[in-house]
Amino acid sequence: MDVDSKKEGIERTARIFNTQKYNVHDGPGVRTLIFFKGCPLRCKWCSNPEGLKSEYQVMLKKNACINCGQCVNVCPKKIHYMENGIHKVHRDITCIGCRRCEKNCLQKAIEIVGEDKTITELMDTVKEDKDFYMISGGGLTVGGGECSAQAESLKSLLEASHMSGINTAIETCGYTPRKSLDLIKDHVDLFLFDIKQMDPVKHKYWTGVNNERILSNLRYLLECGKKVRVRMPILKGVNDSHEEIKAVVDFLEDFKCFKNFDGIDLLPYHRYGVGKYEQLDMDYPMDSEMEGEFALSNEQLDEIQKWIDEKKIEVNLVRH
Repeated sequence: MDVDSKKEGIERTARIFNTQKYNVHDGPGVRTLIFFKGCPLRCKWCSNPEGLKSEYQVMLKKNACINCGQCVNVCPKKIHYMENGIHKVHRDITCIGCRRCEKNCLQKAIEIVGEDKTITELMDTVKEDKDFYMISGGGLTVGGGECSAQAESLKSLLEASHMSGINTAIETCGYTPRKSLDLIKDHVDLFLFDIKQMDPVKHKYWTGVNNERILSNLRYLLECGKKVRVRMPILKGVNDSHEEIKAVVDFLEDFKCFKNFDGIDLLPYHRYGVGKYEQLDMDYPMDSEMEGEFALSNEQLDEIQKWIDEKKIEVNLVRH
């Protein structure tokens, strides 16, 4: 990751864990979404747990595994092992990404998450749908994980996209050093910037980090004239109260007249990623929280949207 491209014959790479084509939810128009691996936050509701760590990881579909032990025989790191006839994975051993287990699993029960791609390889994928971008006003969106954690590689990818005449956007949690923002900001057409919680204590509880740097970076980008669209994950009992929504609106009050402030996306809570936690032998953090449903009803979501709209802030409810 972030390979030194100044070394002769070596092209910079990025470590990714997914590519999604024909995306219409993360930026304008039809987009290709590339997910960078690694994130400094640990949001309890994260739907992409395979994107949290920067290292390669083994995902095991236990319902597909027939416990044949073939992966045990081919793994050079001895990550796979058998216990009482059941296939298990040593989670304290770091995978080197050789993919021998994945290639030898006839049941397709094993997936190695993480792949190092050169900027050229990534751009070859992005450019496949350039005609769709031109027609729809779309382009490339880079997310994660947290894409700015690989700032040099991100800059190279965004530069290459602009050189090809393709619009760029990034999804960011905002918890990134200022020098990383300065490195990439002139190559980003749209920042999709998360605000998860205004209260610093609650923010640290739900995400693992304080929000001071995040809010400072958001203010910085807006004052620099960069186009920013705020994204708010909405969870019942976490950040859906009138006081918490009002705190976000109050923070944005000074910026709602800025031409580069592009409004708010509300992102309702969902459980789509729960199965991936099991494949990684991880507990889903929200299951250990208070009893009850974290998803709001359509009526409750509509009410929040209506209240923000009344404050003269453009707001969109993203329904997947």
